[in-house]
Amino acid sequence: SSGIVGCVAPHPLSGCLWDAFGMKMHLRRLQVLSRAVVGGRVVPPKDSYVSAGACGTTVPVAASLAGPRLLAVASCASASSGGGADEVERARAAAAERVPDTAPPTIFDKILQREIPAEVVHEDAVCLAFRDVNPQAPVHILVIPKDRDGLTQLSNARDEQVDILGHLMLMAGRIGRQECPEGFRIVVNDGKDGAQSVYHLHVHVIGGRQMNWPPG
Repeated sequence: SSGIVGCVAPHPLSGCLWDAFGMKMHLRRLQVLSRAVVGGRVVPPKDSYVSAGACGTTVPVAASLAGPRLLAVASCASASSGGGADEVERARAAAAERVPDTAPPTIFDKILQREIPAEVVHEDAVCLAFRDVNPQAPVHILVIPKDRDGLTQLSNARDEQVDILGHLMLMAGRIGRQECPEGFRIVVNDGKDGAQSVYHLHVHVIGGRQMNWPPG
């Protein structure tokens, strides 16, 4: 007998399909393998098989001490445990927890909707970058998220918004490098004391001259 463990009838632990012979052989294999641990490495018996991938698939396990590979029978369970359904449930929960953005529209919304003109220097699926109409240096560009999603200011950022925050900084850096090869400054104003005038998160890219320190 080759000792093939198959998935044929419902099994309460793995979620796979087993028959009586398969279960008996599976338990025997586990007993053998439990005695074949050498220095923390599992050494499977020669010509042994374990279930892997989709239920019913059997793969021979290499018995070489140089690099044995043991494919866990539990992988069969993952194929039938409804992992996709779990992901859908997590997505629904995340959507339910999304904080509604009830802040009023800003001038940036009109720029995004092309209701007022702006000199756009970069646009992608996530952000828009355009020149400030009241520049504080020869180069002064604003980088904003297209979907504000509660990001009226940096201090309102949520944990799940780390990707968009990183994207804004990445694009600001690339724009700064292109526009100001000798150096530039990145500024994010937050709240009254931070001199924030538009409550839609925006990253300032300022350069084209020597910056002073400390900033004002």
